[in-house]
Amino acid sequence: MPVTVVRFNLVDPDATPQSLGARYRAAVEMAAYADERGISTVQTEEHHGVANNWLPSPFTFAGAVFGATRNIAVTVSAIIGPLHDPLRLAEDIAVLDLLSGGRLVTVAGIGYRPDEYAAFGVEWTRRGRIQDEVLDTLLRAWTGEPFTFRGRTVRVTPRPFTQPHPLLLVGGSSRAAARRAARLGLPFFPSAHLPDLEAYYHELRAEYGTEGWTMMPAAETPLLHIADDPDRVWAEHGTHFLHEARTYASWQSRDIRSAVRSAATTVDELRAEGVYRVLTPDACVELGAREGVSLVLHPLCGGMPLDEGRRSLQLFAEQVVPRLKD
Repeated sequence: MPVTVVRFNLVDPDATPQSLGARYRAAVEMAAYADERGISTVQTEEHHGVANNWLPSPFTFAGAVFGATRNIAVTVSAIIGPLHDPLRLAEDIAVLDLLSGGRLVTVAGIGYRPDEYAAFGVEWTRRGRIQDEVLDTLLRAWTGEPFTFRGRTVRVTPRPFTQPHPLLLVGGSSRAAARRAARLGLPFFPSAHLPDLEAYYHELRAEYGTEGWTMMPAAETPLLHIADDPDRVWAEHGTHFLHEARTYASWQSRDIRSAVRSAATTVDELRAEGVYRVLTPDACVELGAREGVSLVLHPLCGGMPLDEGRRSLQLFAEQVVPRLKD
């Protein structure tokens, strides 16, 4: 059975505080529903200062999901490592790991938006060196033993539930990210289907003598919405998919390689492109039967109305997931 993912970034370009609060609560309720029906993972992410209200605090959201669920994992992919205080990050992840019984997966990247670094007063040109410090600090902090941090002796408690440490992956699409993961003996999460980069990571692991593995997106990893009538959804809600696609496109330079990359400027172009897909339950089952495919449902994409998002998740949970299990 493929990995089944429900993704939330809580974008809503037209939100009021009241409507955005309702969206957050609905997402937690949807995560609980997904958990009851055997969906594998809730996936969320981090961006700051975005006009469309993109979620800036994924660990807070993860804590709410863990409080409402018992089995489902939460994958934060990705945090922007250099924007976090390393000691506080170690504490937050440890607490969530304890609270969830080991259900938190953290992917640490360095991001691709200089505006976010400027907002936090972090030097963009030092982001690689800062990321090295962040990851090294996390691994030392989670031992529970005293260690030297920026010239002073510190200790982080409590120790996390998962030993030797919570699941932490290094994300990115560059050779520097692969080297960082290999050197530290951490799993590598390429941001797109990049077999050459995966091979480079394993070559370096052999040189460093470290353990590790990759969690790489398949060559085909569309963001999904499920509906009995895809034509209706594209006609009524295609602008929500396009809003997110255009937002991503505005952030991504030519050097960035991402599984979510669209050049579309209209809803019709986006539909033809296939990065975002509205599928019937039957078509989704057919997609899920392919080798190595993960099914990533994005029910509240781009400010999607809550009722439409709930319908999509219900069809996925009741008419797709059970058939994949069988």
